[in-house]
Amino acid sequence: MPKLIIDGRHIEVAPGVKVIAAAEQAGIMIPRFCYHPALGSAGACRMCAVKFLEGPVHGLQMSCMMEAKDGMVVSTTDDEAVDFRRFVIELLMRNHPHDCPVCDEGGHCLLQDETVSSGHVMRRHIGKKRTHRDQYLGELIQHEMNRCIHCYRCRRFYQDFCGYHDFGAMGSANRTCFGRYADGPLENPFSGNLIDICPTGVLTDKPARFKGRRWDFERAPSLCIHCSLGCATIVSARYRELVRVEARHNPAVNGHFICDRGRFGFGFANHSNRPHHARIAPAAATYADALQAAVNQLTEISRTFGSQAIGTVSSSRAGMETLMALKILASAQQWRSPSCFQDARQRNAVVSAVIRLSPDTAVCLHDVECSDHILVIAADPIAEAPMLALALRQAWRDGARVTVLDPRPVSLPCEYTHIPVAPKQLSAVLQKLMNALLSSPDTPQFPPLRTSDDAHNAGTVSSPSCDPKPDTALQLPLLAASLQSSQRPVIVCGTNIVSGTVVNAAADLVMQLRASRKNAGIFNILPGANAFGAAIASPDGASFSEILTAIESGEIQALLIAESNPVRWFPDRARIRNAFKKLKLLVALDYLPTPVLDVAHIIFPTQTHFETPAVFINQEGRMQQTSMVHCNGMPLSQQTAGKHPPREFRHDVPGAGAKPAWQVLLELNAALSAVNTPLPSYSELWEQIEQETGIAIDRRPDSDILEGRRLRLETQVHLPETPPPDTPPPINLQEDMSLELYPVESFCGTEELSAYAPILCRMEPMPELIMHPSDAAGCGLTDGGMVTIQSDAVTLDVRLKTAAGTATGTAFLPRHRQLVWRQAGSTDSRASLLQK
Repeated sequence: MPKLIIDGRHIEVAPGVKVIAAAEQAGIMIPRFCYHPALGSAGACRMCAVKFLEGPVHGLQMSCMMEAKDGMVVSTTDDEAVDFRRFVIELLMRNHPHDCPVCDEGGHCLLQDETVSSGHVMRRHIGKKRTHRDQYLGELIQHEMNRCIHCYRCRRFYQDFCGYHDFGAMGSANRTCFGRYADGPLENPFSGNLIDICPTGVLTDKPARFKGRRWDFERAPSLCIHCSLGCATIVSARYRELVRVEARHNPAVNGHFICDRGRFGFGFANHSNRPHHARIAPAAATYADALQAAVNQLTEISRTFGSQAIGTVSSSRAGMETLMALKILASAQQWRSPSCFQDARQRNAVVSAVIRLSPDTAVCLHDVECSDHILVIAADPIAEAPMLALALRQAWRDGARVTVLDPRPVSLPCEYTHIPVAPKQLSAVLQKLMNALLSSPDTPQFPPLRTSDDAHNAGTVSSPSCDPKPDTALQLPLLAASLQSSQRPVIVCGTNIVSGTVVNAAADLVMQLRASRKNAGIFNILPGANAFGAAIASPDGASFSEILTAIESGEIQALLIAESNPVRWFPDRARIRNAFKKLKLLVALDYLPTPVLDVAHIIFPTQTHFETPAVFINQEGRMQQTSMVHCNGMPLSQQTAGKHPPREFRHDVPGAGAKPAWQVLLELNAALSAVNTPLPSYSELWEQIEQETGIAIDRRPDSDILEGRRLRLETQVHLPETPPPDTPPPINLQEDMSLELYPVESFCGTEELSAYAPILCRMEPMPELIMHPSDAAGCGLTDGGMVTIQSDAVTLDVRLKTAAGTATGTAFLPRHRQLVWRQAGSTDSRASLLQK
């Protein structure tokens, strides 16, 4: 452990730590522009110069390029170092425009801070300034090239860290500029991070442009709930309107970055059609009247048809408080247990993932980055958990192998081996892989792993690429040998197109690897931000498909839906509409303007996780809590239609009729039980949750964000007695050949919350039907042509894309909001494909 002295402070750091990072650990911030903890050192800006007084190095050196060594004595305030940094600032400001008053980076600009601190006030150079033409980079990022200081952070992040090449450095020397070869939207799904890492105002948040300075905003730490990873964010709001989402550093989960869906998908919180007041259809009502109406009708239905005639539904986007309050309500009133999953397959897959997870096998994204072999099973990381794709790339850059067992032509920003396997064959393939592991030698003759230097010297792939080798029988022994040669393998398992059988097989594979003295772990991808919590709250609850059947048979007469939109993902929309018509009462609690609200008899608006604290449990069992960012209410821009704010004061907040969903449910429970005791507070609710599940939360006032806490739930959740089929019942496209259609996720257009973000909706690519070229030829279809899917329910037109990486006998259609994919046929129907 090197020991050194920086500005008189004795510091001991780990080997390999740079001096700039060592100083930061001691609370000394050395000025920097090009250095970033995630990107490493570049030595490009020369701003981190310090004076080495004693030790193996002497004189003026760049602290980001020097490793800390024993005996070093470093001064950051030496006159020579200070003068050098002051001169660097003067050179940088020689060409920089004086547009701080209109620059969105003003107020949190690193260049602005360093310029002021260095004392630079006057430009001595009398020549013309260097200028560039700004480019159009799409809807998300504003480009102002004249502000660039050539730190190279953007190019290093975009090409080296992410592996995309449509943005980079062009020109040379003083004429170097950063952008695209031509105007156009950036292809990188993580491009929004350029906003955070740019130390000046070259790349700024386009949707948030001119909406306020940093000090104008209400800011608080929060979480991204657009997938099951639970990435950490910082949210800015102004005038009851969300303005900007930034990445918040969480070393175990998302590191320093987030994906564009998580950054720009917050439009649901500002949606103009969002419910703000209670309703008793078809008219608006006070909250008290709506609550009393719900109590009266629910009491009457329970008295007439029995308590089991009332069903409850929620989803994985609801926080733990809402899920557990709904469970408490259903238990107290003896209603049916909450339903949180689409069908028995999805419930079984998620519950299997939860019950098979243990503190020994659970891994986080950082563990994935440190792995030496990652096997991805039935998962499309970019579509289902985008930040996982970045973690796979970092592991690959450090020499890890990546193998994908998935029927889709998966795209990753790294080199990988793809073995296309149909969903119904995955269980058998995994069993064969485990058998191959037993017969695999301890020291197999297999190509050695690339070293870190080899991986970095190899550069980055020009586009997401893979090595498609469809002969599974030949590939499994090689895969087994590679896993046997690894020391830190990670198994990634999805739950979107497979059931619990495959999830259990993946867990068995991990246990077999651990029995071979491998430090193996499992990384499950779950269908929603709080799917883990939903499995805890309702492991035995009926699926929504079973709820629907009970409604059609008359067993359920009333339904309470809390923060769920089953219409969005249920495959037969006509069936669900007809079933809802049979209900005597439909009560809906939500913050989204979903189709459920259009048919609900009583509506209670609820608050988002930006307006009330909420706890979510991510896919690895990590419990995290959000903070309240701003108060609930209608955004000022909607209240005034963009005009000047009202000039009179009010005693209320416009549009502030929503309450946390858990509070509505507990108030409903108290009214139904005719209990006059005060409602439990937020802390008291968590005491009840602890008694129900054993989950503990830190309720100290200063603990509004939970990180690094994993749950041990082996005794809290159990599997249903009868496991469902191994795969979701697919739609048979052709009677004369085995071709099965699976609805899947995509990066844009399928996730529920981001579908309410207008800016992301404008960027969505057209959805495509994907199948193998041989299957397309067998159906008489051509690549790129329009295809008509005909069934009894609907005729659906979609463009066809053929890909050799697709498993034969399968076809994939995104659950895209622009498609009526739900009506392409029920899960047991047949459909036909026609070339249009």
